[in-house]
Amino acid sequence: MANYHVLSNKASGFWEIKKDGAKAPSDYAKTQKEAEEIAKKLCESSGGGEVRIHGRDGRIRDSDTVHPGNDPFPPRDEKF
Repeated sequence: MANYHVLSNKASGFWEIKKDGAKAPSDYAKTQKEAEEIAKKLCESSGGGEVRIHGRDGRIRDSDTVHPGNDPFPPRDEKF
């Protein structure tokens, strides 16, 4: 299981996909959406985990659990 982050690189103008604890990016993308898709594929191939999407300001704006990762806040079934 591995967690990935999607980060903006202001110097290059590209979006970076970084694995937790890695010094160098795993991949680059032109758009945030493309970077998010790449991060989810990388996360899935490593056994699942979390993909954290950062805004241009560097703050986490969204987080997605990739199967078979352990979702800390699973959706609740509200059917009665």
